[in-house]
Amino acid sequence: MIESLREFTEGLPPVVQWLGVVLASAIPFVESYFGSAIGVLAGLNPFVAIPAAIVGNVASMVLLVLGASRVRNAATKSREPQSNPRRERLKRMFDKFGVPGVSLLGQTVLPSQITSMAMVSFGASRNAVIGWQIVSIAIWGIAFGTLATLGANVLTTQ
Repeated sequence: MIESLREFTEGLPPVVQWLGVVLASAIPFVESYFGSAIGVLAGLNPFVAIPAAIVGNVASMVLLVLGASRVRNAATKSREPQSNPRRERLKRMFDKFGVPGVSLLGQTVLPSQITSMAMVSFGASRNAVIGWQIVSIAIWGIAFGTLATLGANVLTTQ
């Protein structure tokens, strides 16, 4: 799938290749980290590829967080949240790591879109979730974009 997205991006006219990176990065499991690498490996300047990947990932995450927030508000407006052992256990884990910890480390397990919606469903502030997810998306995108740039440079100099 990553190779197909890279080929799609390379096949676009150079002026709009960044748009291919934005679109690819909006896909869960591709996100900013693979999106930035796709852009770099497709030949985009890292200073274009990395921000484009971050923008695509952030846009999809924000849309899903706002949607999850509306659903949660509608679902809990007229009733008390139901409690069960599984939900309590997940809530304790969320309470242990908080929004920052889940945002920064959660992408190693699940896409930012899924972890952010889960945090909102547990009652986390949607603004805190969005803020910390943006920080996390940027860090992961910069890290993988930098690694892809270094790797591409090593391959082209040999």
